[in-house]
Amino acid sequence: MLVVKVKDGEKIERALKRMKRKFRDTKVLQNLRDNQYYTKKSVARRKQIQKASYIQSIRDKEDF
Repeated sequence: MLVVKVKDGEKIERALKRMKRKFRDTKVLQNLRDNQYYTKKSVARRKQIQKASYIQSIRDKEDF
């Protein structure tokens, strides 16, 4: 359960922003969406490898 304490003099918008960030970082919604449909292990593994390759190519471009 997320707990966001509003500090003295803090605006509500700022506290909401912190709460939304905490919620996004827990990846609850993302897991719900991912588990909505079954994906084969081979497809999930292929997607993971493609993502790693993409990230590596971006990091290689930053070195130059």
